[in-house]
Amino acid sequence: MCGPISMSLTIPAKTLIESYAAPQLEDMQPHMFFQQDGAPPHWGLEVRRFLNEKLPSCWIGRDGPIPWSPHCPDIFLSSYIKTAYAKNVKNITELKHRIEEILASITQDKLLNVWNEIIYRLDILRATNGAHVEVY
Repeated sequence: MCGPISMSLTIPAKTLIESYAAPQLEDMQPHMFFQQDGAPPHWGLEVRRFLNEKLPSCWIGRDGPIPWSPHCPDIFLSSYIKTAYAKNVKNITELKHRIEEILASITQDKLLNVWNEIIYRLDILRATNGAHVEVY
């Protein structure tokens, strides 16, 4: 596992897109679709312009060529990290500390369970042609 990585500076969206996202996404083409939720930072005009230019017809998201379904089944298990936000934090240092503790608590068994869950959910998505289903 890599991380956690934290930065104490602000990186402009354009820099992040051009320096990190563009090379990563271009390396994966044409074998993938990029999927994002409707979070405001992911939905900015600059982000959508970039996706439309680099991934025409190959991205899923708000106002994208393939709309993000409000009932889209989430196949990424980020619940471990989300627990860091369960209680209010006093400052960024406390938040970083919580995230580090949570990541340190993830065992090999937990990682294997997560992997098996992803495989299971992908099998359901394939069998239902991507339809929304309750998996539990």
